[in-house]
Amino acid sequence: MNQQTLSTKTLVTTAMFTAIIAVLSILEIPSPTGVPFTLQTFAIALCGFVLGQKQGTFCVFLYVLLGAVGVPIYAGMTGGLGKLLGVTGGFLFGFIPMAALCGLKKSNKILNISFALLGLIICHLLGTLQFALLMTAKNHAEFSFLHASLAVSIPYLPKDILSVIGAYFVSLALKHQLRQANLSIN
Repeated sequence: MNQQTLSTKTLVTTAMFTAIIAVLSILEIPSPTGVPFTLQTFAIALCGFVLGQKQGTFCVFLYVLLGAVGVPIYAGMTGGLGKLLGVTGGFLFGFIPMAALCGLKKSNKILNISFALLGLIICHLLGTLQFALLMTAKNHAEFSFLHASLAVSIPYLPKDILSVIGAYFVSLALKHQLRQANLSIN
């Protein structure tokens, strides 16, 4: 009975956090590069911080998979394999290791935030790399990693860093409230 309750709880929290990521991803501010400003980074980090490494990573993987099969849950209510393989797809792939690193449980706040920021860097590197490769292929000329960074990473970094740090502190409050209600997740 207890194992079934745990499975039901895991299923419900995974679905709930996948929905949170989807809702916070839909709202966007478009940019000329095609990489919009969203709250995805906040949602991904929150998911990892609250659910932990295993469940948080699975939740983000589920989000990426649902969007890839066409459920319109990516930025701007889009979805499909084309989005995953398009100019923003590297960031979507990068959300998975980001969630895993946000989900590492360390006893020190600085370490938790440091691992989360490392995950953010990996996410930006994957996003920038895919953007640069696709722009090079599209323009039949080399689109350097530096140019891609200036277009799709560096302008977003301040917001994303604040999002990750904010998600950490929101997760502390959320986990405290869940414990108070005897509903702790992990």
